[in-house]
Amino acid sequence: MSVPRVAMFLCHCHKSSGDLNRAVRIGEEALQGCRDQGLDGSDDYFMLAATVMEAYGDLGDEAHAAAWARQLVTQAEAAGSRSGQAALYWNASLLAERDGRLDDALEYSHRAIAHLGELGDSRDLARLKVDSAAVPAQTAAAIKAGRVDLDDPAVTLALLKLNAVVGVKGVFNGSGQITSMGITCALCHSTVDDSFAPGIGRRLDGWPNRDLNVGAIISLAPNKKPLTDLLGVDEAAVGQALAAWGPGKFDATLSLDGKAFRPDGKTGATLIPPAFGLAGVDLATYTGWGSVTYWNALVANLEMHGRGNFDDDRLDDASQFPVAARNRLGHVRNQPDLVTPKLAALHVYQLAIPAPKPPRGYFDAAAARRGRVIFEGKGQCQSCHMQPRGTQAGWNLVTPADICTDAFTASRSPTGRYRTTPLVGIFARSKGGFYHDGRYANLAAVVEHYDDCRGLGLTAREKADLVQYLRAR
Repeated sequence: MSVPRVAMFLCHCHKSSGDLNRAVRIGEEALQGCRDQGLDGSDDYFMLAATVMEAYGDLGDEAHAAAWARQLVTQAEAAGSRSGQAALYWNASLLAERDGRLDDALEYSHRAIAHLGELGDSRDLARLKVDSAAVPAQTAAAIKAGRVDLDDPAVTLALLKLNAVVGVKGVFNGSGQITSMGITCALCHSTVDDSFAPGIGRRLDGWPNRDLNVGAIISLAPNKKPLTDLLGVDEAAVGQALAAWGPGKFDATLSLDGKAFRPDGKTGATLIPPAFGLAGVDLATYTGWGSVTYWNALVANLEMHGRGNFDDDRLDDASQFPVAARNRLGHVRNQPDLVTPKLAALHVYQLAIPAPKPPRGYFDAAAARRGRVIFEGKGQCQSCHMQPRGTQAGWNLVTPADICTDAFTASRSPTGRYRTTPLVGIFARSKGGFYHDGRYANLAAVVEHYDDCRGLGLTAREKADLVQYLRAR
């Protein structure tokens, strides 16, 4: 490992422990050594410099950090260091954000993400979705003609002003400058049909955004101390947990029990679920925490950190929910309560979102008709997936043993069970796999699992027909 990389590692360690002065001193000495050896144009040099620059910002010397950032960016661009530029752009964006220079922060972050994408870095985030209906015809024509650079921060700001970025809200002052940003439910639970261009199209509310890399986005936060303090771990552990999620997944229980990984070493995150077809369904979430309104209240207060009230005595159980119990997350109070008054309207809207029908050609109609006979008979599917919603009426939960599945995710819920997932709109949520964690790549694998689990003895044709029936739902 090179000297700059060792120094960078030590700087990160001292920053995490709170000894910022030592982090700066070690970094400055290593940078001087690089300059003495003529290594001040290398990737490692600029990446170390980015770390030291961030430490200066953490110390409160924002002016020096900002001035140094501009100087280093110029040097990295002249040296052609792509990794160095990416690191510097990113840390410069964090400094600008802290200093309230949001336009500069957006500019630097766009440059960083562009470089990281070229380098294949995991922080090359899936693009947010754009609602084509909110884009004026003249702007749409310019995009079609290739006259609009969608990576330009000015374009991002313009789209935010149009309320065209699905799930992201920008607040602008009278001069047109962005002053704050926030997210809505639609960030994860809506997408677009790509009818205009990839990532741009008609909005599809309730469809899970399985392209969205939530963990990567959170990992880019300039200050992870709220997370490290909540979980009682260091920043490296938080980064490892977030990096493991991947596109289309989120771990809503991590902030309650602190369990980032399954016993087999895989992430504890689950697939982002759909928010359509919920009318008549009792319990929400993969493990049946509560009703749709209950889960909306939990997410709004505990995950999105809205200002509201929330109660759940079950979170006082320190043996199951040590993080929640330690931080009294089951007893949240804010004045004024800005969340609860919105829950009723949100609930009504969600229940009104219909499950989408599969497109023409998505399934074989004749095979689907035969598959329905298997579904309602030999396949035993309807014993849990009752018509017409595809889940039980009432308390729609089963034990892990009932479905021959490990209990890890179920054990993280107060119920200790798995919900029977409604079988509606399957085609709209097939990306990322099936089951709560996407462990089965396709419906054929799901059918094979239950054939083995229940000893059904289905023939190859019966399995294929059953898959077609599921695709028709």
